[in-house]
Amino acid sequence: MAQVYTRQCDDEKLVRKAQSWLNQGKWRNGFQKAMPHRSVNAVDFYEQYRKNPKQWKALFRWLEETDLLTIAKGKHPIEGTTLVASVEDSQNQSLLKRQSESHYHHIDFQYVVKGKERFGLIDHETSTPNVEWRDDVIHYDYDVERAIFYDSNPHEFFIFFPDDWHIAKVENDTDNQQIRVIVIKVDYVE
Repeated sequence: MAQVYTRQCDDEKLVRKAQSWLNQGKWRNGFQKAMPHRSVNAVDFYEQYRKNPKQWKALFRWLEETDLLTIAKGKHPIEGTTLVASVEDSQNQSLLKRQSESHYHHIDFQYVVKGKERFGLIDHETSTPNVEWRDDVIHYDYDVERAIFYDSNPHEFFIFFPDDWHIAKVENDTDNQQIRVIVIKVDYVE
């Protein structure tokens, strides 16, 4: 059984086009602080950016123009959009205390600017919802042996689309679990 962790695209031409677009970096809108993590679905990013360029451009402009290490924690509206950047000073926790999740109406943009956060992706074959949809979130039971974990760094950001069932703020292998993360919920466009 193949393990699926994100939306699959069988259109090889679209995959190549999306990867080329990602590598060219025109989406950056001046943002030079970080690159997408290798787990980011290039096709989803390409398609969602094309469907909603105003939000994505504003998001990357705000990230570039904002001192992310000194801005006050809390909610910060992004000018000209309905986007709100949540600046969180937080702490990673044991995997047993963290819930998996996905969103239907929003995309999770997560950028850890200080510290190291561990993210997990859970597979679609063995994971099953363990609650009904509530607002824009659902949680899953999953096989931890089939989960994939990635550690963040300030030079990469993560984007979790609706088909990216994920776990955030998982303890890493260091002595320091303190993090500063920027979370922005981008509208998902069908």
